[in-house]
Amino acid sequence: MPFAPSPPLPSQAPAPGHYENFPVASWLCPPRLRPPIAAIYHFARTADDMADEGNALPEARLADLVDYRADLDAVFAGAAPSPRWPQVFGPLAAQAHAFALPHAPLADLLDAFAQDVAFTRHGRSYADRAELLDYCRRSADPIGRLLLHLYGVQDAQALRQSDAICSALQLINFWQDLSVDLPRGRRYLPLADCAAHGLAPEDFDRFAPLGDAPPPPAALALVAGQVQWARERMAQGAALVHRLPGRIGWELRLVVQGGLAILDKIEAQGFDSFRRRPTVGKADAPRLLWRALRM
Repeated sequence: MPFAPSPPLPSQAPAPGHYENFPVASWLCPPRLRPPIAAIYHFARTADDMADEGNALPEARLADLVDYRADLDAVFAGAAPSPRWPQVFGPLAAQAHAFALPHAPLADLLDAFAQDVAFTRHGRSYADRAELLDYCRRSADPIGRLLLHLYGVQDAQALRQSDAICSALQLINFWQDLSVDLPRGRRYLPLADCAAHGLAPEDFDRFAPLGDAPPPPAALALVAGQVQWARERMAQGAALVHRLPGRIGWELRLVVQGGLAILDKIEAQGFDSFRRRPTVGKADAPRLLWRALRM
């Protein structure tokens, strides 16, 4: 399931598990904040795996997410959660108490995960950009808000900028992962944008990784428009890097530049991420650091 608070960066130490794009255990993170960030990470990773990994049927995934949500609600009500996920809710309960973590962003993540299961189950696409951004509001924006909470930054402008960065990163993850998502029935290209280019959802089956034909110019133009949208969304929030002090500001600079680097790579391969997934690796580190310094 796409979820992208930040692209993988050379600054990150190996994170537990495999929840990609989450800034866990970065050397830029103050030591006192590593336990709550790790607790949030494990909460989100477990839920994401529940919704996305293995061979469970959609009904079972949704039922597990309901139970998981009940345990989350119990933790925030001061009650004991079930014994199913002690490695998640034990640390989360402790860190929620220690840092007064808000309940709503964590609940929003679960709502988004359940929506993703339901959309994929029914082969449903997002009608337009507004509907897709509403999904991003619950699937990505909560992570930025939780991190700002931990750093004691809560003013309205910072929250808006954080939301813009996080939703941009989610969009970048969508356009980066077309070669992975389309064969699995995940459709994030907005229908209104597809129609504007003369495309219907079934058209993508012809030039996804298992298809025979290369993407037509209309499909490449569609992705080019999505890339530009993500760039614009990122630009709306990028000034936040100058508002945050010390380590978190530098972490965010690298996050922003990592996302923009993925967009550069999509553009460099002719906007054809239908057949090849672009990535950022160690070789890109010097350029990312240089761009971060110049922000």
